Amino acid sequence: MRVAIVCNLDDEGVINRFGQARPESEEPEGCKALVAALQKGGHDTLLCEGDKRLLATLERFMPPDLRHIPSGIVFNYAGGIQGEARSAHLPAMLEMAGVPYTGSGPLGHGIANDKVIAKQIMRANGIPTPNFRVMRHGTESTGDLRFPVVVKPRREDSSYGLQLIHEPTQLRQAVEAVVGEFAQDALVEEYIDGREIAVALLGNDELEVLPLVEQEFGNTETRLYTWEAKHHGVGSPEKICPAQIGSDLATVIRDISAATFRACLCRDLARVDLRLDRSGKPFVLEINANQNLVAGSFSVAAETGGYSFSRLVHRILDLAQKRYFGSAILPSALRC
Repeated sequence: MRVAIVCNLDDEGVINRFGQARPESEEPEGCKALVAALQKGGHDTLLCEGDKRLLATLERFMPPDLRHIPSGIVFNYAGGIQGEARSAHLPAMLEMAGVPYTGSGPLGHGIANDKVIAKQIMRANGIPTPNFRVMRHGTESTGDLRFPVVVKPRREDSSYGLQLIHEPTQLRQAVEAVVGEFAQDALVEEYIDGREIAVALLGNDELEVLPLVEQEFGNTETRLYTWEAKHHGVGSPEKICPAQIGSDLATVIRDISAATFRACLCRDLARVDLRLDRSGKPFVLEINANQNLVAGSFSVAAETGGYSFSRLVHRILDLAQKRYFGSAILPSALRC
């Protein structure tokens, strides 16, 4: 099978530098690991840059046959380059060009990328999520919001711009900082001071919920998974998997996570982040359709669930293959 692994390792392949840029590119190690795993499975692979040159590259690598049936598939590992809903750009290009790919479609990525829309959809589907407001100036009414609150950009990931605000007098400066740096609205939501659980999911019609991962913050003063913790290990919480949670509560968390996956139109894989309040009630913070498969909560959950990296990669590829063509790519014996 021809498999093109599409990443965003640079930001050169654009017509203009215009719109909000992605704060960082992907790490090349993850893309190289994907290539190695897929080659190990016997696939013909090509590492591609997800930019304006991509479609011409794919047309050469996986030309259709005379019946216009796709001769390959894209493993989507691209986070986008610039503009709104960046993670939706590659799926939209591939939809237009008729190229199969792994992961969520443009709408699923767009919903997950926009935290406000995602929370509105959760609320409409009866999924618990912290109370929130959308602000542009920080002087808007907070209504019945209870402090402390978390302030973050509406459409960023990896905890960029995340701030914990304890007093209403600090809110205006926090909102202005988000709007000034990221050129987008600020999401202001009530802070849930409790245990944080990450839930990794695989599947489509039937969902496999991998072992729950708890972010153990220990005695750190700020119990938030910040950008510094994710990228530089500064105050990074320990990942406990499987999380030590009673079976009844674990079932509730799994059900809520699966409902979030479906409500937000995700496909193949996603991760749901939740917090438990002091009474043990779960609240969904957000859903992430793009996953770091090499490190992070998703990879920890997969490993605990019995997936080697190679097997995880091929499982995702199989899920996409079945969505498009109704059959798996490789016999199970070759998925190592």
